[in-house]
Amino acid sequence: MLIDRSFKAARVGIWECSLPDETLRWTDTVFELFEIEPQSKISRDYIVSLYAPESRLDLKAVRDRALESGEGFTLDARITTAKGNLRWIRITAIVDRINGHSVRLFGMKQDITAEKVMFEQIRRMTEIDSLTGLTSRAKFEELFRNLCQHPLPEPHALLLIDLDGFKAVNDRLGHQAGDAFLRLTADRLAEATPDALTRARLGGDEFAILHAWQTPEDLTALTRRVADLLDDQVSLARHGLAVSASIGVAAIRPDSTPEAIFLRADRALYSVKAGGKAAFALDLAP
Repeated sequence: MLIDRSFKAARVGIWECSLPDETLRWTDTVFELFEIEPQSKISRDYIVSLYAPESRLDLKAVRDRALESGEGFTLDARITTAKGNLRWIRITAIVDRINGHSVRLFGMKQDITAEKVMFEQIRRMTEIDSLTGLTSRAKFEELFRNLCQHPLPEPHALLLIDLDGFKAVNDRLGHQAGDAFLRLTADRLAEATPDALTRARLGGDEFAILHAWQTPEDLTALTRRVADLLDDQVSLARHGLAVSASIGVAAIRPDSTPEAIFLRADRALYSVKAGGKAAFALDLAP
């Protein structure tokens, strides 16, 4: 009785599937996980239909391997319950074999929805910039390094963006207005580069974009579109302020390191800043 109560409190249920007839036997907790009336008549085909498509494929793969090898498995799967609610469950399975033939699968199913929600919140904290919703610097650096080490079929470029005049927005209008402007900048970057591999906020008023390109003309047009959308001479005019963007661009070459590519883009950006800002420079050197 104590074990039963402990399992129920932990939202863990016991399941069994006999072979080859695929007859299912569940404890009440498993029925509750799927939001099916306990001891209802169920078929495996119906239960499998409640799994998300990707989880259904994962389940088939690990189950087939288990039946062939006799080794158990553990799988986290996403389901839609019989009442239409989304849940995550963790399945553990053991294979029962007689004379080398699999005759039964059995194990536990546990509700891990709260765990998945917590991990998703942690992931968002580390991968998403909380202010703008753009990719975080840490995640950007991971994506950038991966792109340099494993190039995609299309050539890509790194765009480094620095907002000119933004400090005055913070100083004169306050940080709340500054934060609102950074969120607006993120929206404008999304509008200018809908097909970007990623858009990131590196910190402060510094942003980065990874984007595919085919010709120098394509990349120039893309960069000009970004610069034009970030050239704000209107919304801040009544405060006597204006914000524009300086942009440095470097082509990502397969034989270059991430550090070398970033340095080239940074030097291109510095040349723009030194030349009067509100412009862009491209480094397409092979």
